[in-house]
Amino acid sequence: MATDPRPGPDTGVDTGPDTDTGPGPGERTGAGAGDPAGHRHPVDQSLPPVRLLAGGFQHVAAMYAGVVAPPMIVGPAVGLSARDTAFLMGASLFTAGIATLLQTLGLWKIGARLPFVNGVSFAGVTPMVAIGRDRGADGIAVIFGAIIVAGLLGLLLTPWFSKLIRFFPPVVTGTVITLIGLSLLPVAFGWSQGGDPAAAGYGSMKNIGMAALTFVIVLALRGLLSGFPRQIAVLLGLIAGTVIALPLGMADLDAVRDADAIGIPTPFHFGAPQFETAAIVSMCVVMLVCMTESTADMLALGKIVDRPADRRTIESGLRADTLGSALSPLFNGFMCSAFAQNVGLVAMTGVRSRFVVAAGGGILMLLGLFPVAASVIALVPLPVLGGAGIVLFGTVAASGVQTLATAALEKGENGLIVAASVGIGLIPIAAPHFYQDFPKDTLVVLDSGISTGCVVAIVLNLAFNHLRRGNDSPEVTRA
Repeated sequence: MATDPRPGPDTGVDTGPDTDTGPGPGERTGAGAGDPAGHRHPVDQSLPPVRLLAGGFQHVAAMYAGVVAPPMIVGPAVGLSARDTAFLMGASLFTAGIATLLQTLGLWKIGARLPFVNGVSFAGVTPMVAIGRDRGADGIAVIFGAIIVAGLLGLLLTPWFSKLIRFFPPVVTGTVITLIGLSLLPVAFGWSQGGDPAAAGYGSMKNIGMAALTFVIVLALRGLLSGFPRQIAVLLGLIAGTVIALPLGMADLDAVRDADAIGIPTPFHFGAPQFETAAIVSMCVVMLVCMTESTADMLALGKIVDRPADRRTIESGLRADTLGSALSPLFNGFMCSAFAQNVGLVAMTGVRSRFVVAAGGGILMLLGLFPVAASVIALVPLPVLGGAGIVLFGTVAASGVQTLATAALEKGENGLIVAASVGIGLIPIAAPHFYQDFPKDTLVVLDSGISTGCVVAIVLNLAFNHLRRGNDSPEVTRA
């Protein structure tokens, strides 16, 4: 995806030298790309240690809450103690680190080798709660057994699933990327209000004011700074917001005092996995949803870093997703999938090096092994995270709009495809109870605006641009 190299407004894609990671988007690099020096693509370039660690911490800070939220919900729902729930949270951080390293560094034909963050998928929370409710350790064992089978099934399906890439032209990918950003924004709004609707002070001026202050700080840092400090504006904004929140009593210091120094995720801590047919079927559906969302995220990230994700990249990335999911229960973790918020961070900062995200994966593993270190990251109040999240997630949506601008919306029915897909995809966001009377098994897909919008966009693109007679012109079929 070529971009204008002239200075201009930040569109979410690297446009110049402030990344210090190599040539900008649209400039081919590497051997055979017309570069006599044989420079590596920015995705494959490393950074000095300080920048590597700072960028890694920034990625961890952006996705930490998303990783620990599922075990925080599932643990109490199945009847685990607070201590066992904390153990699940540490295990989720550890396995997210493993999955992220698989994606970024790669192993044989496993891993997209893009700056791609993996973590616990929120899509599985509802079915996992339904599977294990009030069953304690046995419920967790059944959940883990179902995830292992679903991960292995997904691994077997990967070669066929990756061939769907031909049904993801810009009119589809742009729609899905936009929906990813729009679907994440309500999460940022919830964090800005305090995170827990049942908690005292939720939606208070104090919480929203702190989110607004962090929002302004991040924007100011992005506008005023240059070079490396500009790249870590989100991290600096989170630190500044947390420092301001401490004297206001908005950061929980008890979490640091009560945390264990070391917490090794002992394999099969809750017993050997158990296999129940209904649970396996449910988690297999979740696995397909995760694979769909990961495919969309890889396509989005490929455009942002100017290394388009081809079929081989998608296949390798899905192998990392599915294998990471199958291995996670060994260390008491849940199903892993792409973290779209980190796609927004790559788009906003312009730092395209996959080794920065790999550093974040290593940090996640350390946080899983040392709960006291994880508790320091947890000091960041949710309103502070929400203020920064609005910028990050909005950047993802803006990247989607940028992709749609190349999709020839004036040709054929492409405009209609976008309109219908975005409309259906926004239902779970704008009307969360819209599908409340539908069968519970269908809610795994219907409650995800990304999944429903993606399916509608693919089906309509297939109907209008592939099957419909007379729509075989290059402008339409490649739109």
